[in-house]
Amino acid sequence: QVQLVESGGGLVQAGGSLTLSCRASGISFSLNTMYWYRQAPGNQRELVADITSGGLRNYADSTKGRFTISRDNAKNTVFLQMNSLEPEDTAVYYCRVRTTTGNIYWGQGIQVTVSS
Repeated sequence: QVQLVESGGGLVQAGGSLTLSCRASGISFSLNTMYWYRQAPGNQRELVADITSGGLRNYADSTKGRFTISRDNAKNTVFLQMNSLEPEDTAVYYCRVRTTTGNIYWGQGIQVTVSS
């Protein structure tokens, strides 16, 4: 059974920082690209960042230079370090994986709220 469990969300003032974690189980974590998405009220879910099994990183334009994605394969965990947070970053953040067999799994989501 595949599970993705996010943690680390919460309320922060504009300009502050948060680090999200997503611990995976039931997959060969080190072989898979891991993704962070977010969805703000009234908006579509959008890609925030992803990291390949080899460590290559990709970011949405809106988060480049402020967010950093990383992974710890020994702990089956992917991280999203978020700095210089803005009210526009307020959203539910989701961890996602597309396995080598093509199956897609999502975490339950975690709220990040940035106050102005």
